[in-house]
Amino acid sequence: MNQILNIGKYLFPLSFLLYVGLHFGKPDVGAAMVPDYFPAPYFLNYLTALFILLFIVSALVGKFDKLAYTLMAVYVLLMALLIHLPRSMGGQSETVMMNSELEMVNVFRNIMVAGALMGFARYVAKDNRIIG
Repeated sequence: MNQILNIGKYLFPLSFLLYVGLHFGKPDVGAAMVPDYFPAPYFLNYLTALFILLFIVSALVGKFDKLAYTLMAVYVLLMALLIHLPRSMGGQSETVMMNSELEMVNVFRNIMVAGALMGFARYVAKDNRIIG
């Protein structure tokens, strides 16, 4: 049973490949999520994809994995608070209300994922060089 459960330490970081694919495959969607007060939305979209890819590699290889999990948790929480939460408080039109409900789901999902990332940083990650 433990061998089956050990798959989770690979499955969880690999699940973030979906976001890498979305950032590279549909850059218009990622760039549209960047708030107007940030410059160069396409650059930030691709930079985010690169950082997520680096997180995945770090988590799978086990080098700087505790730092990677922690930074990814911070990123996911920031996405929840700075992107999805404001978008969930949109206007009153029917389309905006439907989108705001989906954005609230994104807020909750990001909080759950951040919690899982913190758990992985605490209990799975092995490399304590930067974060002890």
